Amino acid sequence: MAFTSICRADAVNEGGMGLFHAGRKSVLLVWPTGGELKAYRGRCPHADMPLDDATFNGKTVTCTIHHWGFDGGNGKCVTHLVRNALHSYSLRVEGDEIQVDVGPAKPARSPA
Repeated sequence: MAFTSICRADAVNEGGMGLFHAGRKSVLLVWPTGGELKAYRGRCPHADMPLDDATFNGKTVTCTIHHWGFDGGNGKCVTHLVRNALHSYSLRVEGDEIQVDVGPAKPARSPA
């Protein structure tokens, strides 16, 4: 496993979420109320749209494009009878950093 630091450990509080990057890959950190911090791919599995404007109410991540909702604790879709789920990443906290394993991370693109 190749873990990459994506943010400080205090970047997301319980009941909150944040979108971060590991190279070119976006990572959605979600901390469900009463649950554990989770890391998911920052794209909606329904239509592969970015979750840049997603909302989180402490339990459900909602994609604002088509209003699909996903359980913040396990990533499963909760608004439609489908098997779509958020793609999870392994996560760990090392010192004061949150690290995720997103697989081979390509470097971020340099500005044109």
